[in-house]
Amino acid sequence: MVLDLAPAHEGVEVSKAIADLGRSVQRVTTGNHPRMAGLAPGDVTVTVGIGPRLVSGAGRNLPGAARLPAFAREEIPEAARQGDVLLQICGSDPLVVSCAEAACTAALTDAGARVRWSQQGFRPPAGPHAGRNLLGFPDGIIVPKGPGQMRREVWLDGPAPVAGGTIAVVRRLRIGADRFLAQPVHRQEEIIGRRRSDGAPLSGGRPEAEVDLGAKTPDGRYLVPPMAHARRANPLTSGSGLMLRRGYSYRNGPDDAGLVFISFQRELRTFVATQQRLDEGDDLMAFTTATASGTFLVLPGFEDERPLGTGMLAG
Repeated sequence: MVLDLAPAHEGVEVSKAIADLGRSVQRVTTGNHPRMAGLAPGDVTVTVGIGPRLVSGAGRNLPGAARLPAFAREEIPEAARQGDVLLQICGSDPLVVSCAEAACTAALTDAGARVRWSQQGFRPPAGPHAGRNLLGFPDGIIVPKGPGQMRREVWLDGPAPVAGGTIAVVRRLRIGADRFLAQPVHRQEEIIGRRRSDGAPLSGGRPEAEVDLGAKTPDGRYLVPPMAHARRANPLTSGSGLMLRRGYSYRNGPDDAGLVFISFQRELRTFVATQQRLDEGDDLMAFTTATASGTFLVLPGFEDERPLGTGMLAG
């Protein structure tokens, strides 16, 4: 969900609104919010990000102050582009997620904020293998793993107010799944660059194996085709870092289904360079259209003595 603070919100009012949101998050995730009465919070999590308008008000050179440029294949109304506050609420119990969403949203709307756009999504149950998307392929196989890679690729180490945060990109992608699934399986695999059966790269190996971009057939054809998604999105071809990616399938009706794509990275450039590479030539893009988009600075963790947004927002 993405919300806008009231235009009159500035300085101390922004700081108070975000701090109040943080207190609601604490109460929701510990089961102490009135809207959660009788419900165990379970595994519910809440991620909060603030948009470029709020970040640039604290410093134009801060991470998160830049907006996303426009990309190809976008049909994004102004109401679904960017926004001030991102709320990502996840959990395995839809009722708990719904109550948590209502509680956290109220913390902002009671202060005059309005919902800009929202989208519910779903993922397969957690397991040892990557979950599949609406196209039937495993999604999010190559991501940073372990504390070392996460420090290098995802977490911000400064300046102090944002240390421990990260840059998020959120895009809702309408996908022509029927058109894609009408292709023969071998053509689907050429478009993705991976086997449908287990997600392994067409260059060989296990699903988590590095894609061998140089591997060829005896007659000189690339095993991973030049316009395959696994090649075009590879950091070696885009010159960017790794993104921590999360995909959530959605279905709003027979004519509107797809993926809520969320990535976390240290630099916005990581996503921008990758998306521009896809726009230049990726066979999968012919089946996708972006209908909502934004970037947000995910705020570092907080506690009672250090409310959400401390040091970042004037207060």
